[in-house]
Amino acid sequence: MEYRILGKSNLRVSEVSLGCWAIGGPSWRDGEPVGWSGNDDNESLAGLRRAHDLGINHLDTADVYGDGHSERVIGRFLKDVPRDSVVVASKVGWFRGTAPNAMQPVHIRHQLEQTLTNLGTDYVDLFYFHNTNFGPEDLYLEEAADTMRELQKEGKIRVIGQSAYSYADFMRVCPVTRPDVLQFHYNAFGSEFDRQGTNLFKWAQEQNLGMVMFGPLAQGLLLDKFDPDNPPQFGEGDIRSTNQSYTKSRLLEIRKQLQPIKEHLGHETQDLVRVAIQYALAQSPNACVIPGFKNTRQVESNAGAAGKPLTAQEVELIRQALQS
Repeated sequence: MEYRILGKSNLRVSEVSLGCWAIGGPSWRDGEPVGWSGNDDNESLAGLRRAHDLGINHLDTADVYGDGHSERVIGRFLKDVPRDSVVVASKVGWFRGTAPNAMQPVHIRHQLEQTLTNLGTDYVDLFYFHNTNFGPEDLYLEEAADTMRELQKEGKIRVIGQSAYSYADFMRVCPVTRPDVLQFHYNAFGSEFDRQGTNLFKWAQEQNLGMVMFGPLAQGLLLDKFDPDNPPQFGEGDIRSTNQSYTKSRLLEIRKQLQPIKEHLGHETQDLVRVAIQYALAQSPNACVIPGFKNTRQVESNAGAAGKPLTAQEVELIRQALQS
């Protein structure tokens, strides 16, 4: 396993870390599916233990993942390993309970206390604002940022992070939240985050901020593992059930895009895992990826992509194939 320093946070994390959304299981928010089906707690625990054996030391979860279930599964795992051998990240911002807004300061404090209870620990290494919804006209933004600083001074969080879904949102809130780590969705299909004028990698590098990328495998779409003639069906409470990319036409399109990549870099699923993960990692030395998992096999597959960087020519080949 290779390790990276997440910018000025000084957190040392495995370049391939663990996204723990899927092990939270099915869940809903405002009637919409926001979880994952097909999880099994025993398999999740086995995956966490195998990851630790392989040198994966960074676990990313959130209060909303299975409404605390992901955190509680990780809490069971943490009982069996030295606490300082794991960098644990969680988030607040999507689950608001009875608060008018999830970023209301008293709610942030409450959710962190619940997160610590779920995890069975007295601190988290990295605590994110999960989004940039700080209320009407950013009503709670300044107070929320102050609350995070207070929690940091109290020793309950080591590093403050900010997750967002657009460049404009990062630029709007980061001057106030002042995070040391950014989290965002990114994979080889590209996004505004790697475009001129909205290049988050360039901006974060200039600020010496760490970056954590989720979705590097595009929920399996970059692995060409789905049959276009028999598109996958997902269970209740699974966020993929609303994703239009799992249609026959889109799956066929992706297969065609992947063909030149397969010809140059390998046809096997593991070859494509390496392509997807290392393409994302090639965007910045201050970044890691957090692919999701449900079992030991997926953990081993993701970890197998570590330490196998792409050349600049290979990165460009992939970009041309998937983004042209």
